[in-house]
Amino acid sequence: MNDKLLSKANFPVFEVYKDLVYLDNSATQQKPRRVIERAEKYYFEENANPLRGLYNLSVKATDAYENAREAVRGFIDAESSKEIIFTRNASESLNLVAYSWGRANISADDEILVAVSEHHSDLLPWQLLAKEKGAKLNYLECDKSGGYTAEALKKALTPHTKLFAIAQISNVFGRLNPIKEFAEICHANGTVIVCDGAQSVPHIPVDVRELGVDFLAFSGHKMLAPMGIGVLYGREELLEKMPPFLSGGEMIEYVTREGATYAELPHKFEAGTVNVGGAVGLHAAIDYINELGFELIEKRENELTALAFDEMKKIPHVNILGADDADDHHGILTFTEQPLHQHLGVQSTARMSLAFYNDEQDIRRFIDALKTVRRRMGYDG
Repeated sequence: MNDKLLSKANFPVFEVYKDLVYLDNSATQQKPRRVIERAEKYYFEENANPLRGLYNLSVKATDAYENAREAVRGFIDAESSKEIIFTRNASESLNLVAYSWGRANISADDEILVAVSEHHSDLLPWQLLAKEKGAKLNYLECDKSGGYTAEALKKALTPHTKLFAIAQISNVFGRLNPIKEFAEICHANGTVIVCDGAQSVPHIPVDVRELGVDFLAFSGHKMLAPMGIGVLYGREELLEKMPPFLSGGEMIEYVTREGATYAELPHKFEAGTVNVGGAVGLHAAIDYINELGFELIEKRENELTALAFDEMKKIPHVNILGADDADDHHGILTFTEQPLHQHLGVQSTARMSLAFYNDEQDIRRFIDALKTVRRRMGYDG
């Protein structure tokens, strides 16, 4: 039964720490045993430098690596495996777009538009690019619930807007943005759209062709896979025109004293010895998610989100950021303990974030702990 895959029994960390309540899943998810074992199997039985040798072990490593790429392609429904670039994480993927596409296409007369709620990984690369090129950096403002509208996007775009960057699901508000509609608006304006899928790809079905995005970035470690493996999806016609991000190793086809010829996609963007162990772990994570099914994942996470949301609303002085509807939070509840903020004079928040392996007991223990915060800080009631 697929619902057995929901159990913490599949995750070794919960055997090591039997009393662990883990609610930091937006930062990184825990790893199922089968993912760990698949990465281990690679290092035990298939370890070699892929793409470089014709001997048996190297061929096995190459096959494992490219099979992982094909699994990612199918998972997000990209048209070609050439459109799947392996990186270290979503941050590197976004930087790749900024440095490679951005440096080749952004000039001093251009504008870059970034959603104001973006994670630093989807903000700093554009700030640096704008500063380097002398371009103008603009922000798309959200409403108090963290939402963005098509009307606001249309008003923010100008004939000079070359690129728009936004997350599909906010890491702060948990809001699901209408990326398909935004992509249509951007393309009508001649604007490239870059989507941060770090918080969406692990939790909901993501189809890049249906969404119509030009680039999509996400991290393996936020979706059950090992750390150190990430993905950049890019439309092939854009990737073909982009210069390499890094140099050396597999991204070279032929080199002379005078210059070099670069490898074809996707290897043009994968310099040096690649992370095959991470890639096969990501492949195993995709298999796990596919076997479990997004219908069951969403059902479990939505139920737990609603429970936590309702219980948090009952606690005095706790303010949940974002929408008033739990369904709009997608497993992410960011909140403030208001008197504490006023007392300390800081602007900061706390966040609890769910995964399908969490359960009702985790939520109950979190709520019980949250109720004690005021007392621990010296407040009455």
